[in-house]
Parts: sequence; C-alpha cells; structure tokens
Amino acid sequence: MASATRVGKDAGESTAPKFHFGDFTVDQSRFQLQRGERRLLLEKLPMELLILLLERQGELVSREEIAERLWGKDVFVDVDHSINVAVRKIRVVLRDNPEKPLFVETIVGKGYRFTAPVILNNGDHSLQAEVMVRASTEIPSSDASATPVKTRTTSLRLTVLRAAVATLAFIAVFWAVRRANNTAVSQPPIKSIAVLPLKNLSGDSTQEYLADGLTEDLIGRLAVVPGLRVISRTSSMHFKDTQLSLPEVAKALQVDAIVEGSVIREGNQIRVHVQLIRAARDEHIWAGEYEREYRGVLALQEEVAGNIAGRIQASLVPLERTGSAPTRTVDPEAYEDYLKGRYYFNQRTVNALNKSVEYFQQAIGKDPSYALAYSGLADAYALLGFRGRLPSKDALARAKTAALKAIELDDSLADPHVSLAFLAETHEWDWARAEREYKRAIELNPDDARAHHWYAGYLTYVGKIDDGIAEEMRARELDPLSLPINNALSAGSWPAGRYDEAFEQVQKTLELDSHFPQAHQTLGWLYLNSGKRDNAIREFQTALQLSGPDDSDLMLDVGFACAVSGERNEARKILAKLKALHQKGLAASGSIGILYGALGEFDEAFAWLQKAYAERDPELTYIKIGRRFEPLRRDPRYQELVRRIGLLF
Repeated sequence: MASATRVGKDAGESTAPKFHFGDFTVDQSRFQLQRGERRLLLEKLPMELLILLLERQGELVSREEIAERLWGKDVFVDVDHSINVAVRKIRVVLRDNPEKPLFVETIVGKGYRFTAPVILNNGDHSLQAEVMVRASTEIPSSDASATPVKTRTTSLRLTVLRAAVATLAFIAVFWAVRRANNTAVSQPPIKSIAVLPLKNLSGDSTQEYLADGLTEDLIGRLAVVPGLRVISRTSSMHFKDTQLSLPEVAKALQVDAIVEGSVIREGNQIRVHVQLIRAARDEHIWAGEYEREYRGVLALQEEVAGNIAGRIQASLVPLERTGSAPTRTVDPEAYEDYLKGRYYFNQRTVNALNKSVEYFQQAIGKDPSYALAYSGLADAYALLGFRGRLPSKDALARAKTAALKAIELDDSLADPHVSLAFLAETHEWDWARAEREYKRAIELNPDDARAHHWYAGYLTYVGKIDDGIAEEMRARELDPLSLPINNALSAGSWPAGRYDEAFEQVQKTLELDSHFPQAHQTLGWLYLNSGKRDNAIREFQTALQLSGPDDSDLMLDVGFACAVSGERNEARKILAKLKALHQKGLAASGSIGILYGALGEFDEAFAWLQKAYAERDPELTYIKIGRRFEPLRRDPRYQELVRRIGLLF
C-alpha cells in the first residue's frame, strides 16, 4: 500500500498517514479504525480495502485493482465473493446504507468509489487525501529501465510492512484484551440495555421485516436475563436510522449499554453482525459476526443473545447465570410468515392488523405446533375486537382459542398470558382471572412493558388508582418513548386528583409527538374536568382530525363534550353518525348509550347499555372509573350494571 512522506523538519523519514472522514479515523501505522475515541473492529482484508478506497478518494477503484491489491495477480480464491464480503463488513462498521451511501458507492459492474471528503493527516500537515496520496505514490525516475527494480523493491517492502502491521495489530489487540480483563471488575455494572433496530443491508427494502423481526426477538431473548432492564421495542424503534450518537441515544433511553448491528440476507444465507457498546463512553465491549443458512436463524439468534448475555453476566454485572431452553426447530417459511405477521401487527392500523392475521395463519398452516404464531394471532384478534372491527364475541372466541393453544404448546411464553388477561378484563369481565394472568406474564417476563402497561389499566379500572400509576411508571421505565404508555400515565393521574401531574405529563407526551391523537383526547378530558369546555371540544376535534373522521371513539368524545356544554344540536348530529356507523358494525352500542346519557335521555341510554352488556362491549370495562359514565351514576340502573359486570367489590 502507498505511504505518504512527511514534509518538514523530519523530511526523509517515512510514516503511515491517518485518514479522517466524518467522525472516523483510520490510522495506518496502527492498522486501526476509530470512531471518535472508540476503536472499531475490522478484519485485515476489509481494512486493507478501506485504506485503498481512502487513498483513491473520489476515484473509481475497479474490482481488478482491488483483487490485485488484496491478493496479488496470481490468486486462486473466489475473488468476487470475497470482495463483496469485505465491502459489506466496511459498510457495517461505518453504518453505511448501500441504497443511500454516505461513504462507499457501488459502481455496478465496475467497482467502488469512496465519496465522502477525506482529510489526510501526515505529521504536522493536513491536506486533502487526493493530493497527498497522489504525490506520495509518484515514482520519480529518469531511467525507465530502473522502474521494474523499484517496483519489485516496493512489492517486497509492502510484504514486510503488511507482516509488521499484522504483528503490531495482534500485539495491540492482545494488550487491549489484557487491559479490558484487568479493568472489567472496576467498570460500573451494566444493569440496563437497549437493542437498536438492526440495519437491513441486504439492498432489498422488502427484507425490512426480517431486520425488525430479529431485533424484536433479540430484545425478547435478552429480557429474560435476571436483573437486566431491557428497553422495549417501541422505544428502540424511535432510533431507527438515527443520526444521534450512541451516548445521546443512551441518555434518551437511560441505559448503560447499547446493542447495534446489521442483517444481510442473500437467498438462503443470512449474516448478522452485532456489537455491544458501553454507552456513556461509546466504548466497544464485544462484537460478533454470524453467517448461517436461513433455516438455522433461530439457533443463530439464541447464540447471539447468549453471547451478549454471557458477556454482561460474566464480566460486567454479578448476576446468577440462567440456562436457556433449547431452541425448537421451526419451519423457516413459517418463521418468515411469523416475522411478517409481527411486522404488520406493530403498525397497529386496522388494515395492518388484518394482514398480520393472514400471516400468522399462514405460519400456523406451515407449522401447526408453532406457539409464537398462535400467540401473535391471539394479540391481533384481541386488538381487532377491542377496536370494534370484529364483533366482540367473535374476537373473544378466536383470540382466546389462539392464546390457550400457544400456552399448551409452550407454557414459558409471557405474551399469550397477556392476551388472556386482556380478554378476561375487556370481554369476559373476569377480574380475578385477569389479575392472575397479568401477574403470570410479568413473572415469566419482568421486562414486558406491554404487560405492565395493560396491568396498570386493569388496576385503574377496578379502582386501585395509585397501584395503577406505579405500574404504569414501571412500564415507562421499560419503554420510555412509548406514546400510549406516556399518555396512559397522564390519563391515570387525574382520576387520583393529581391534576397538575396529569397536565404536565400530557404536555410531555405531546412533545414526543404533537400529532398523537390520544394525547389530544386526554388533554380534552383534562380541560373538560376543569370546566374549560371550549378548550375540551377543540382538543377532541383535533384528535378526531388526526385519527380520521370515522373514529367512533373520538367522535363520541366530541359529542359528549358538546352535549354537556349545551350544544345539543351538534351532539345529536354526532349521535346520528354513530348510529349509522353502528349499523355497519363500526361503532359500539356502548358509545351510543353513553352519548344518550350525556344528553340526559336515560331510558335510551340504559337500553343501549343493556345491549352493550349482551354484546360484551369493551366500553363497559371503564364503567367504574370512566368520566363518560358520570351523568349516569345517580341512576339505580347504573349500580346494577356495575354489579353485573363484577366491579362492586
């Protein structure tokens, strides 16, 4: 490789230059890549290729030139594949997206070009890399016959230099490991961790579900490490393709360590690269790269999670080791359908939930003993029923059947217990069973933010408001950027009379996302509760506009606020719309009963609420604590309905 010549008082001495680009530095003398103060691991061939590209910044470097530089002219290896692998490894460590490259650009069929500005630092001088490298690689000679001798001499020197660099690199790594082992005990323990979304470097956007799915699975596998707080997927996904530094991400999530990495899929092969980083100092702790056939992807995940957990447990935090259950073999096509199902489930829209049902069913069809697919199906049916897009009884039957089957196949899964608890609470009104199932889910996975979040709702609905707030705060620790959790913390505070806290929290939620409809809905109720009815109507209308004109839940709130504010004509218009949606199966009977109650027409109200009871309408879950039922509470029929639902205890 070419070397630059130092200019100045030490002229005549030769030293390898340092290349600076972005916040990265390549130090040729140490054969080392750094980002800021943190050293990054890059193997020998990818490092040599990166140095070549840096030396030729802005120029096309052909694949033939790369092959000759890395292996020489007479080479008997699969050069094309090896070059592809080396380029991918460079992109992984630089976090470079091949579709929108910041550093390494692919010239299809030709080679590669390093596109970012490069500064070459050589002794006391910093010049553009292009100028310095070209100057340093010229071979001044007036005797053409001498060139072959100089070329052979240069080649020999390169061979010796590479051997020396390799030896120095080995020594440097050896002493770095020694230092790490000697100081590990004195390092502060890692008690919390976040897994950032793995990057899809396959060059195929349709493989995004695979990267997201593997991220979610890795989070789930680390969540069972005792004593380790693992940030939930919802918050981690906020930092997909982030430009923030790792210390900034860690500060936002309040964690000690970060896992980041990438996924590449080519046909039946999958390659995963991950690294564990101590976040506050951006200090690299461990890295691993795994390549398997796609059929073995579950075992690969188990190995990755085990290595990370082992590193944390053995060196950084004195935790009791726990053995993991052997990974069950799953049909790879079924697993792929499961990942697609989770991908659409996490989007939470009605259309996406319906797609997730299709993929979970396909996974079950290909592997009838796949417990996770049944668990996903239970979740999807439960949410579809709760949002009124399936009749409640149908949703209850389908979701419960799927959840029970998941537990029958694998009783160590927390998710189906969460689904059963949710169904027992919102559809069956079996409050004792709901609490048992929530507690069982949390016992199986203490870091399941959704379990804590939904359990907090349960505690609030049964009147244990302070316990509900404490549980919601635990959910927020695990998922600090979750909009529903932050919003629920506000919604749960005002029934306890904590109005200032509720207002402050809803403002924080809106700072996270001012377009989140449910935060405007909560703010509307806070205004209505404090007598600011015009403000309340405005916030409810904003929420409805953001969510969509057919959102019957938010439409009900606008109608309710109008009714109690004396705008009865507007309230009746909304009542007519709700009835029209009810005929299409898009609005619940309980919503119509509530709006009749706000209008003071109690006979009509209780007629519709009796219908809601027969339909197992989830709206009645809130009957004990919900502000919507306030106008009905003095009527004896209200107390009777509360008793029948099982909330008089």
